[in-house]
Amino acid sequence: MEHNVPQTQGEQSERLDVTVTGDEGARRLDRVLAIHAPALSRSRLKALILAGSVSTGGTPLRDPAYHVAPGDTITIDVPPAVPAEPAAENIPLAIVHEDDDIIVIDKPKGLVVHPAAGHETGTLVNALIAHCGDSLSGIGGVKRPGIVHRLDKDTTGLMVAAKNDRAHASLTAQFADHGRTGALRRGYMALVWGVPSRPRGTVDAPIDRHPHAREKMAVRDGGREAITHWEVLETFAGHDGKPVASLLACGLETGRTHQIRVHLAHIGHPLLGDTVYGPGFKTKANQLGPQARAALERLGRQALHAYLLALEHPGTGEVLEWTSEPPADIAALQKYLRASE
Repeated sequence: MEHNVPQTQGEQSERLDVTVTGDEGARRLDRVLAIHAPALSRSRLKALILAGSVSTGGTPLRDPAYHVAPGDTITIDVPPAVPAEPAAENIPLAIVHEDDDIIVIDKPKGLVVHPAAGHETGTLVNALIAHCGDSLSGIGGVKRPGIVHRLDKDTTGLMVAAKNDRAHASLTAQFADHGRTGALRRGYMALVWGVPSRPRGTVDAPIDRHPHAREKMAVRDGGREAITHWEVLETFAGHDGKPVASLLACGLETGRTHQIRVHLAHIGHPLLGDTVYGPGFKTKANQLGPQARAALERLGRQALHAYLLALEHPGTGEVLEWTSEPPADIAALQKYLRASE
């Protein structure tokens, strides 16, 4: 198939014309377009076909299974992607600090930070829009107003958002620096399987998308720099008296997706409850006492909590610091891990 350079059709759409060559006859329309219009996802192409935006000779082709013929010229009219503006939603927030520039919240488990595929509503952004109104910084874009960093859906703890553009610029710079030269500090408590052989250490290993499971990240050569510092705070024995788990304090020098989860699994100590990066450790739950095992089942997520956040206030320059106690589910797991000893 040959195709021309996309041409702008007013301000409303982009037109792409493709011509079917002899060796591509009798192939499904959706499959041919998927190969030769790689900028468009398969789901996007299917939606365009069903909407009548794919045609030949002026006739819409509304069947993704339509078999193209050699010499067919197929036109794709692609309307500009307009992000849907998130709506305000009355979602309760645990506000730790708020002023004219910033808002710091203690994020609960299950709360997605910003709208994305599969989570268009019920996010932290929806809650912030309702709470802050028009004051929320728009630098982050339509779907991420005020957002300067993220926590995974099921990671709990402290997050800051910007309420105006000046604050957004300052916080973005601080998070980009990761505390190397400034006041920013982020601390995480992590309950992990096993006990590291040293009291403290650093994982310096690049992270990129997993080569086969695109929803996962992995340590990979050529990935983006990722550095995690860790320190053992407490160790726990199983019902047989042998070490089975430990509590680590982690600090970040970089901010990659799933960084702590990937790095701790990489050194052989995945987070308790992490079914994505520690599935091979699931049977270790048999080494826990009955109450600890039940608490882990109730947890139903990775045992990771952002307990510390320090930064320079964008307006005053004052260094502010907040701490957060672990939520009830992680606190219960800690309690029963101690009782197993």
